[in-house]
Order: sequence, then C-alpha cells, then structure tokens
Amino acid sequence: MNEEVIPILRVVEAAKAVAWYARLGFQQQWEHRFEPGLPVFTEVARGRVRLFLSEHEGDARPDTLIYLRVAELDTVAAEFGIRPEEAPWGRELELRDPDGNRVRVGEVGA
Repeated sequence: MNEEVIPILRVVEAAKAVAWYARLGFQQQWEHRFEPGLPVFTEVARGRVRLFLSEHEGDARPDTLIYLRVAELDTVAAEFGIRPEEAPWGRELELRDPDGNRVRVGEVGA
C-alpha cells in the first residue's frame, strides 16, 4: 500500500461542497453518517488526489489552505472565471470553497 496524506476540510453542507469540488474535477467516492440527520463525512477524489470533507465540528478549522497542482490550469481558471497569476515559482490561482477554505491551484511542472 502506498502511504499518503489526505487533508480534511471542514464544511457546513457536504452536498454543496461536493458540487463545488466537482467543478475542480473531483468526484465523490463515498459518504458516511452514523445515523440519518447526523453530520456527513465524505471523500472526493481527482485521480489519486483525495480530500475528506467533514460536517463534524472539530475535525478541521475554517480557512484551511490546501495546494493542488493540475495539468490544465487554464481550464480551471476558465471554470471559475479568473486569470492565473505569475509567481516566481510558476502560474497559479487561488479559490475559496463555499465554506471559506482556500484552494491554491498551480500548474504541474511549474
């Protein structure tokens, strides 16, 4: 088994967050809740990149920053209607999900 780190992001409404991350190319893999009406814990994946999204208070703090490298930065920029910026290390852009988590997206190879 390959070792990996999977960031956990705090979300208020998992379904809304899953739809937003789908715009970045992520697909929901599974969803768990202990009983109907209790908070959701779910996984989204984009290829081998995975994120856990949690409605559970205390699992993560708001305003978290994650960095995602993609091969098609211009496609992501067009989806969100923004322009990538030039940084000394390469092109990137920054987004905020519906819960205020920051997603910085950079170009692979940059």
